[in-house]
Amino acid sequence: MAPYVYDQQQMSVWLWAVIRRNGHEKGNEWLAQRWQLHQETATVAQFNQTFTAIPRFTGKHTITITQEEHQLLQEAVPGFFVQGWTLDRLARVWWLLQLAVTDKTIYLDTLDKLFKAAEMNELAALYSALPLLPWPEEWIARTTEGIRSNIGIVQAAIMQQNPYPAQYLPEPAWNQLVMKAIFTEKNIHLITGLDGRANATLALMLTDFAHERWAAGRTVDPLQWRMLTHFTTAANLPDIIRVLQSAVSAEREAAALVCAGSTYAPAKALLLQVPDIAAEIAAGTLTWQSVADKTTRS
Repeated sequence: MAPYVYDQQQMSVWLWAVIRRNGHEKGNEWLAQRWQLHQETATVAQFNQTFTAIPRFTGKHTITITQEEHQLLQEAVPGFFVQGWTLDRLARVWWLLQLAVTDKTIYLDTLDKLFKAAEMNELAALYSALPLLPWPEEWIARTTEGIRSNIGIVQAAIMQQNPYPAQYLPEPAWNQLVMKAIFTEKNIHLITGLDGRANATLALMLTDFAHERWAAGRTVDPLQWRMLTHFTTAANLPDIIRVLQSAVSAEREAAALVCAGSTYAPAKALLLQVPDIAAEIAAGTLTWQSVADKTTRS
């Protein structure tokens, strides 16, 4: 099996172009010199030193990306998303692509040590790079471990706008990721693959969680109901009815969207109780994105 499951060299070229456009002359020159030195020496020590030192030379400002650049990255690795990244994170992800993959054992050992020694921004870069790392199955355990992190920036790097978890995590780890995102109040609509990886076990976990919250007099993120769309049953229909009758408009809209997308006839029939909302769904003016826009946390 080839180490990379996409065109790594082309990706490296495109990321370098984004770095150069967003960077300043001295930072770009330093990165180019470090790359040249790495080509000549290929030492792990020099590689690690550069990975650590990158922010001091590139700065930490937020990058901009053109629509054309975004399109190129999406075509190469669907779901790979760099908008909102800082330049040092992007440069670190690019730098990871420069490590030789001729010896799998050495590569995995080098990355393992980087993960273990990394401070939080380095960890965020490492987890952001998951969709681009070679031998993708090798990072499943590391990702599962990362989900248990209590560092917000690391959690976000794994959970939000990262296609790796949906593509490679087994169901228990995926469900753990979604529940951790809800517990830590992440914007769950930013989880890549949320609809495709919904499952019956997760639906049960979400309704149990809602019951606990309601018993404590607390609210539930309306977006969590999205994952019940294809798993509405007689058991959870009373929960959907309760949300549909909520005084909070985003909750009513979320319940209606579940009913509209469900193939369960009793759920479909509930839409007759909210004809105005049903009409908005039919017209395309009410979507999960519009609910997310109402409820997104800053």
